[in-house]
Amino acid sequence: MDSLSTTLEAMKVSGEEVGELKPHLDTLLTLLQDKKEGVAQQIVASGVLPTLAEALSKDTPLTAQLALVIAELAREAAVREPCIEAGLVSALVPLLESSDQDLLLHTGRAIGRICFDNSAQQDQLVQRGVIPRLVGIMQQYPENDLLVNVCLLALCNLADMDSAREALADVGVADVLTAQLRRAPSAERRHIILEVLGTLGESDNLKLQFVDSGVPQALSEMIRGLQGGSDPHDLCSIKIASNLIVSLLLGDESMQKCFGDGMGMVYQDVLLWLQSTNTQLQLSGALAIANFARNDGNCVRMVELGVVPRILDLLENHVDEGDVSVQHAGLSALRNLAIPAANKVRMLKDGVSERIRTLLRSEMPPVQFKLLGTLRMMVDGQEEVAAVLGGDETLLSRVMEWCEARDHAGVRGEANRLLAALIRHSRAPEVIHAVTVAGGVRHLITMATSEHVIMQNEALVALAIASAIDIDSVEGVFQEVELVPTLQKMLDDPVGAVEVKFSTVGLICSLANSASLREEMESLNLRESLTKLSGHTNTKLASQADTALAVLKETN
Repeated sequence: MDSLSTTLEAMKVSGEEVGELKPHLDTLLTLLQDKKEGVAQQIVASGVLPTLAEALSKDTPLTAQLALVIAELAREAAVREPCIEAGLVSALVPLLESSDQDLLLHTGRAIGRICFDNSAQQDQLVQRGVIPRLVGIMQQYPENDLLVNVCLLALCNLADMDSAREALADVGVADVLTAQLRRAPSAERRHIILEVLGTLGESDNLKLQFVDSGVPQALSEMIRGLQGGSDPHDLCSIKIASNLIVSLLLGDESMQKCFGDGMGMVYQDVLLWLQSTNTQLQLSGALAIANFARNDGNCVRMVELGVVPRILDLLENHVDEGDVSVQHAGLSALRNLAIPAANKVRMLKDGVSERIRTLLRSEMPPVQFKLLGTLRMMVDGQEEVAAVLGGDETLLSRVMEWCEARDHAGVRGEANRLLAALIRHSRAPEVIHAVTVAGGVRHLITMATSEHVIMQNEALVALAIASAIDIDSVEGVFQEVELVPTLQKMLDDPVGAVEVKFSTVGLICSLANSASLREEMESLNLRESLTKLSGHTNTKLASQADTALAVLKETN
């Protein structure tokens, strides 16, 4: 400490004579690199920081050493603010224009450390144009690993800022990062690049640039090279990279480029992920397929190319004590693929309705919820599929259980909606009979009084179809649960939705086919409720009410 005090006093005396600072800088550097406690604070307290800032502004042989001393000094968090106040950042920034790689290295480290976790200073750096220079340095010296590392760390610190992202979008950062990813010599370097890519990939503009520059392909190649190993760092890289690819596919244009009509390298690799032993890759693969399946054209093409059996294989591997996230993602992919009408028939031929039943064993609510939604999408508009599933006793038994899932409203709601869909889309007496025997009609009546208009309508339409096709099967249940009084309350409800009342009147028309239910309507004076609706301001509802009155009069 005595030698430090002597050195600092001598530096004050040296003043503007930069050449005389050399031995003093050597002493400071030695003490700082030895990490002697209190050295940095004593340097700051001595008041020599403005002297260092002044010396940096002069082009001398000592500039690189000055920058190195400041970089070592700024390792200590406590001295960073004094460094800013002394003007060191302002003095350092112009040095980034140098062609001396050692000077660039020390300057980059010094700036990075001083401005670490200081958003105000980081914003000023962006305003002063450091972004293009950092990218330029990596373009000029791509093989200088130490220098590239400093630039990447700087970008990592700045990437969260909107101003930085805008600047990066203008300087072709994607090409630089892609090149560095392909030559990354270590797991540490890979992680830095992946972190920068992940942060910048949140920008739609940069997302498209990344795809144009081959970032997804480079990530995919990296994953291929790391697969099969057990090194924790490599597994971490695989996780980050595969998640990043899934994220890049969220942009419509970038997703289409990666898909390449089913021939794109990224899409082909994603298919292989589904068969991987790495659970993370399986999950990312399923999520990626769900992202590719965001438009009908892609869905039809993927089903043509045989993606469905691969997803089913994946799901079956996770039924018993498997990964819930993988099952959820796989079912999301299947559901998206089932949206185009052409795919529903093809997927039925691919054995989806049979193979997907193995998932009925799942006790995981998220999987149950997604499974029910997938099955509902499968039967949408498909009479044959609805008839097959609606006649499956095992399926109906499980759906009945889920209709009573008191702790999981989402599962309960989806189970009821599937039940209604099986009747609505099959319109088959066999399905109506099977649902009635299984106890499903009671659930549909409960669903008809739901707080959700869509669910109410789906239930009412299903009950109307069941009544029109096979009133004998359902009239006993209707009387037991007092359906007619419930319907009357819905008609008389002053705040009830018009569409719900419309569907309710439609159901009443079907119920008129039963003599016993018609008698009940007469005893409750249901005609009065319908007469009130015949004067409703909604002409469709008024007309429907008139029709019901005519039906009741005729059957009477």
